[in-house]
Amino acid sequence: MSPHTTSSPQLLDAPNPERTHWLELPPHRSSIRVARRSIGARLSAWRLPGDLCADAVLLVSELATNAVRHTLSAKILCGIGLISDTCLRLEVHDHDRTDRGLPRCEPCPDDESGRGLLIVEEIADSWGVDRSRLTGGNAVWAHLTA
Repeated sequence: MSPHTTSSPQLLDAPNPERTHWLELPPHRSSIRVARRSIGARLSAWRLPGDLCADAVLLVSELATNAVRHTLSAKILCGIGLISDTCLRLEVHDHDRTDRGLPRCEPCPDDESGRGLLIVEEIADSWGVDRSRLTGGNAVWAHLTA
């Protein structure tokens, strides 16, 4: 399956489809790079502040990495949307239908991974997990404001 955009802006609830961007990606590590580049390009096209763009790309990268590493999804969906001129919503959907929640991790200083959700928690204005209406799995979301 090759990456492509999908037309599913209803989860972001943006009134204008030109203010949303969706990617459907295979659950491969290489998809994280594709997501970063595609999301970064769209954010640049929207002419958002550089710091907001960098934070959004980082958060999408962390959330997509979690979906690839910790679920058995056939695909992942990454979406971004401009909720307002100063508020951005990010979403990553997987196919994990188990009800185990997101694992909390307390990485040791020498650990090379395990900090993704800690980064999301620190950078995002708000974030959470809902059941995805698109995949039946998890929809992890975050809000950022300029």
